Amino acid sequence: MRKAFEIGGLVAAVVLIGFGIGALVMSVQGHNTVQHELSLQGITGTPDMTPSGIKAEATAAGLKNVADMPTCSVAGKEINSGARARCFAQYMRIHTLEATGGQTYAAMPRYATADGKGTNDATKALKSASGQPLDNPTRDLWVTETALTTALNTSYLASQIAVFGIVVGVALLLSGIGFAILALGGALRNREKMVHVPGHKTEAVAAH
Repeated sequence: MRKAFEIGGLVAAVVLIGFGIGALVMSVQGHNTVQHELSLQGITGTPDMTPSGIKAEATAAGLKNVADMPTCSVAGKEINSGARARCFAQYMRIHTLEATGGQTYAAMPRYATADGKGTNDATKALKSASGQPLDNPTRDLWVTETALTTALNTSYLASQIAVFGIVVGVALLLSGIGFAILALGGALRNREKMVHVPGHKTEAVAAH
């Protein structure tokens, strides 16, 4: 039975080490893929993408009490990592709010009007050549911004998952090594038996 436990411990160690190596390899590959794909987009932060710069710009645009103002900075930096992608997405949101007058998609009127304010009344909207009311272009701008920022935030999520995978891989690897040390240490100790000889002190002799 003791021999079975020793073998089981070694098997568990090998499995954990294998899973740990696999998790590390896949996580590093995933992290590198995120960085590579972001680099291919050729995105660079604009000069106003600093906390002070965007605050001044938002104030000049008439935006007040904007929630979640960016605290990071990517001005002049290449967007080639998940963290920078998330930061860039935060600035894109503020730029879009500046273009919409501080209105989100749900707050904007559905149709376009000549004065640019928009309306939800189809009869007051600008008409196309076919007589159909025209959609509010600022809503289309928000949809585009949402699609792009979602992609950037997904890159950040993928990057964080890859980092978590690396941590898990290291933990599995260390656990496997620990199991192997315990199993081998137990096997070596079990090679010695305590033998009691009548009239003599108990002593350890090598088991054959």
